[in-house]
Amino acid sequence: MTTVMGICRSFHDRALARFFHCFPCLSDPARRSSWGLKVTLVMLHLIFVGILFVFDGDLIETTKKEPWYTALYLLLLFATLVQYFITSSSSPGYVFDVMRAVNETNVICQKSSMASKQPASSQNGSLNVVIEGSQSGRNFQGSNPSSWTKLVMDMYPPGTSIRSCTCSYCNVEQPPRAKHCHDCDKCVLQFDHHCLWLGSCVGQDNHCKFWWYICEETALCLWTGILYIMYLKANISRAWYVILRSTSIV
Repeated sequence: MTTVMGICRSFHDRALARFFHCFPCLSDPARRSSWGLKVTLVMLHLIFVGILFVFDGDLIETTKKEPWYTALYLLLLFATLVQYFITSSSSPGYVFDVMRAVNETNVICQKSSMASKQPASSQNGSLNVVIEGSQSGRNFQGSNPSSWTKLVMDMYPPGTSIRSCTCSYCNVEQPPRAKHCHDCDKCVLQFDHHCLWLGSCVGQDNHCKFWWYICEETALCLWTGILYIMYLKANISRAWYVILRSTSIV
């Protein structure tokens, strides 16, 4: 029995390793969970819509007589799914990415100003500095330790301590309304919430996209709900009609 279990486990491990070799994007558990969530949501949409087009005779007749009605409904379904994938794949705006961009821009400006003052022989060098306030000792080549800190502290009232606006997890200075997301393990600009259905945070960069998706999804759910109510109402009416007719005949 142990030998059989060992053979099965070995076969399972080899098959799984081959699958991840063919699809490396699914080797990460977080990505697998995210893709599984996306597939589940798409399947739910297709199942609920498919039931209507398979069993609702009135909707099928309406589609034949007025194809524009069904075309609008399917267009809304397609737009909602597209907006979902756009929103879920967009970045909410991470503090670390903006901090790195600000520091890199500041370094470029400093190098250009130094190039105009120094001879050409002294221009070949690199700057290795530590971001100010970083307790983890993470070094970033070519970044200025004061550029991001100064930019963030200018957003707060005078006298604000740098320690009070430093994330205790990322060890970076947070602008106002930024917050550390424990699900993403990153600080997010203008953090709203972590959406489980999207598998990512809603923040500064994808807030507008998120509300577009919410509006489209709400319209689709309302339209689908109305179609289901009409379908169930018609079936109940037919059932009562058959019952009453059979009773009167008897």
